[in-house]
Amino acid sequence: MAGTRGDRARPAGVSPRPEPPEAASASAPLGRRHQPSLAHLYGRLALIEARVRGAVERRRATDPDPGDRFRGLYISDAQVDQLLTGRVRIDDGPSPELDQALARLEARADLAEVDGADLRLRRLAASFGLDQLDVEILLIALAPDLDPRFERLYAYLHDDVSRRRASAGLALELSGSAGSDADASSVERTRLGTTARLVRGGLVLVEEPERPFLTRSLRVPDRVTGHLLGDDRPEPAIEALVLDVEGAALGSTERLTRSIRGSARLMYVRERTASVGRAWATAALHEARLPVLGLDLARITAGDDVVELATAAVREARLRGAAILAGPIEQVIERGPAAIRTFAEAPCPVVLLGQRSWDPAWSRDVPVVLDAPLLGLAERREAWQTALRRAAVDRADLDPASATAGFRLDPEQVRRAAIAARQMAAADDRQVEIDDLTAGARAQNAGGLERLARRVAPTARWEDLILPADTIGQLTELTVRARHRELVLGEWAMGGAAARGTGLTALFAGDSGTGKTLSAEIVAADLGLDLYVIDLATVVDKYIGETEKNLDRIFDEADRVNGVLLFDEADALFGKRSEVKDARDRYANVEIAYLLQRMERFDGLAVLTTNLRANLDEAFLRRLDMIVDFPMPDDVDRLRLWERHLPPILVRADDVDLEFLAHAFKLSGGNIRNVCLAAAFLTAADRRPVTMSDLILATDREYRKLGRLAHEAEFGDYFDLLADR
Repeated sequence: MAGTRGDRARPAGVSPRPEPPEAASASAPLGRRHQPSLAHLYGRLALIEARVRGAVERRRATDPDPGDRFRGLYISDAQVDQLLTGRVRIDDGPSPELDQALARLEARADLAEVDGADLRLRRLAASFGLDQLDVEILLIALAPDLDPRFERLYAYLHDDVSRRRASAGLALELSGSAGSDADASSVERTRLGTTARLVRGGLVLVEEPERPFLTRSLRVPDRVTGHLLGDDRPEPAIEALVLDVEGAALGSTERLTRSIRGSARLMYVRERTASVGRAWATAALHEARLPVLGLDLARITAGDDVVELATAAVREARLRGAAILAGPIEQVIERGPAAIRTFAEAPCPVVLLGQRSWDPAWSRDVPVVLDAPLLGLAERREAWQTALRRAAVDRADLDPASATAGFRLDPEQVRRAAIAARQMAAADDRQVEIDDLTAGARAQNAGGLERLARRVAPTARWEDLILPADTIGQLTELTVRARHRELVLGEWAMGGAAARGTGLTALFAGDSGTGKTLSAEIVAADLGLDLYVIDLATVVDKYIGETEKNLDRIFDEADRVNGVLLFDEADALFGKRSEVKDARDRYANVEIAYLLQRMERFDGLAVLTTNLRANLDEAFLRRLDMIVDFPMPDDVDRLRLWERHLPPILVRADDVDLEFLAHAFKLSGGNIRNVCLAAAFLTAADRRPVTMSDLILATDREYRKLGRLAHEAEFGDYFDLLADR
C-alpha cells in the first residue's frame, strides 16, 4: 500500500519488536499520563496497540504478495485468488500476556479509586453499562483520536490508504470477538447494532450506512473523547441550553428526594405560576447527592433539531453521572412526541418541569408527579437577601422583597435581577437603589409577549391623574391588592376552597378620554411593572377557532412575564352572548365562553377598559375583582385639566380665560388635551403666545370631531371669533 506498506520490513509506525503494553503509555502527553484517570486511559490504549501489532503480524503471514508497492490502490490477481479460495482467519485465542497486563492495570486502577481518584473510563463504563468487550471496542474506535499513529496502522490493516478509522469488522477482530464469520455476524448486532449500548448511548457512531456493515467506519464523538481527557465543557449543541441553578430551601423536598433515591427514574414536577420548581428540584437532587445537568428548554430556537439536542443532553448527563433537570416541557411538546420521549426514557434520573398535566403518551415509563411549592413572602425575602449578598450589594436599608412584591420571580430570576441591578448602578458609579432592583426584575421578562402586544414602559405618576377622590382610592386599592395578593390569598387562605388563583382582573369603565388608559399605566408604574397593550388586530381572526388560539398564546406568554395586561376597548372581545340563530352566533358564543374560562386561569394582573359597560357579558362581570368607574370631570377638575395641559413653558396671552373654558365646555380630559395640543400648533409657526382665539378655534374643531354643534349659548361672547375665522 502506497505510503503504508512501502517499507517492506514493517508498516510505518510499527515497532520492530512488541514492547510491554505498559511502555506504550509513553505516547500520552507529558504531564498528564501521571494523572490517575489519564494513566488508566493510556494504559488501556497500550493494550489496544499490542492487539494491533498482533493483527499486523497475522496479516503479513497471510498476505499473498507482501512486496506489492501499490497495495490498497488496486486488486491484484493474487488477491483475487485468495478471495476465491476463502479468507483465512487466524484466531490465536486469548493472549496470556495481554490478560496479565490488563489484570495489573486494573489492579492499579482499583488502588487509585480507593485513594479517591476519579477514573473517567471506568465511570463511563459504569454509567453506560459497558462490559469489557464494549470498552475494548470503544478504545479501538477512540485510538486515532488519541494517537495519530493508529490512523496509518488501521489503513494498513484495511488495505486502503483512505480508511484511517477502525471499521466495524476490524474492531470486532481486534477485540477478539470475531472468531468466525458466523460469530462476527452475531456479535455485530449485539455490540454495534442500533440497539447496542455503545451506539444507543452515543459513544460510538457507525458511519457510512451505504457500505456493508462490517466495512462501516466507527467514530467516537468529540465530546466523549474530551470527557475521557478531562474536559467538562458541554458540546456546543447544548451549551446554550445549560443553566446553572442553585437549590433553595423552599419547603419540604422529602417526597421528591425519596423518589430520586428509590426506584423511580422519571419525575415530573408540575409548576404553577410563581412556583419555584427548578430550584426546589435542584435542592432535592443535591440532597440525593446527584450532580445536576440543568437545561432551559425555553432557549430552543425554531431551527434546532430537538431530538438531536435531547440525545446530546442525555449523553452529557450520563458522561457526568448526573441527573437531567429540564423544562419547561411546553417548548418541546410542540415539536412532537419524539423529543420529549427522548428525555423521558433516558437511562438516567430525569426531572422534567412543566405546567401541563402529564400525558401517558409521552413515555412508556410511569413518572412520579409532584406539584412544586409556591414562593412565599419569607422565601422571597430570603432569596433576595441571598442574591444581593452574592452580587456584592451591601445595602441593609433596602427592602427589595417589598418593593418587588408585584413580581412573580423564582430564585434564579431573583439572582439575575440582583446582578442586573448591580450592573446598572455600577454604570452610573453609584449605590444600588430600589429603582435598580425593580428594573432588574423587569429585565427578567420573556420577550414572547412583545410579539403579540405593545409594551409600554410607564412614565406617568399619580400626580398626573385628575380624577375624583373615590376613583383614585379604588386605583390605590388595586395596587394594594396586587402587592399583597399572595399574603391574603396564599398565607391567609382568604380565597377559600373555590379560589380561582391569585390573578387580578379590573374593569375601567367610562367615556372616552376620562383617563382609563392613563390610569392603567400609572398602576403599572406604581407596581414597577411594564404595561402590555393587547392589539385586537393580532387577536381577532375571521377563521373559526383562530381567535381562541391567539388568546391562548397571549395568556401563555403573559404568564411568563411580570406586567400589567391591558385590553383596550374590551367590549369588542367580552361582549354579551346572544341567542343562537345561526352558526355564526354559536361560534361567537363559544369564543366568549372560552375567553371567560381562560381569564379565570390567568394569574397575572389584567386591566380591561370599555366605553360601553352595558355591552359586557354578565358572566364576565361576575368574574371581575374590581370595577372602577371613570366619570366625566366636573368644573373643578376641568379647570385643573386645562391648567395641566397648558404648561408654563407655553406662554399664554392675557386674554386666556381658563375658568370660562372649564365651565362652558363639557369635555373629557382627553378632549381637553387635544384642544390644547391643536392650539399649540396654531402658535408654533409664529412662535407667539397662545391666545383665547386659538383655544376657541381648537375647541370648535374638537366639537366637529365629536359630531357636536357649536352653540352660541356655550361659546358666549367668543362665538363671534368663530365667525371671524
